[in-house]
Amino acid sequence: MREDTRKWVDFANMDLKLAILAMNDGIYVYSAYHAQQSVEKFLKAILIENGKFHTRTHDIKFLINLCKEIDEEFKKLSEIEADKLTFYATKTRYPEVEYEVSREEAI
Repeated sequence: MREDTRKWVDFANMDLKLAILAMNDGIYVYSAYHAQQSVEKFLKAILIENGKFHTRTHDIKFLINLCKEIDEEFKKLSEIEADKLTFYATKTRYPEVEYEVSREEAI
């Protein structure tokens, strides 16, 4: 694995751990946010490793579609609607939005 890819994977793993910690502590808004960040960074790591990362975006659907060009198995992420996580990239981390994330939604 390339060094730059490894860094993205490390950050994705940290976001995943934070999502789990927030979930366990009942902080669902940050659980959703860090879950989105984790998926985004894992997808970007795939793209970096394959020389296809060329733009900064939080759009999970866009990233999944790029990853599907590398391996069709990524279509499974579309099938489970992983792109719905994109909403949590920005909408949930600013207090003026006042969006409440329920436990069921965070799961």
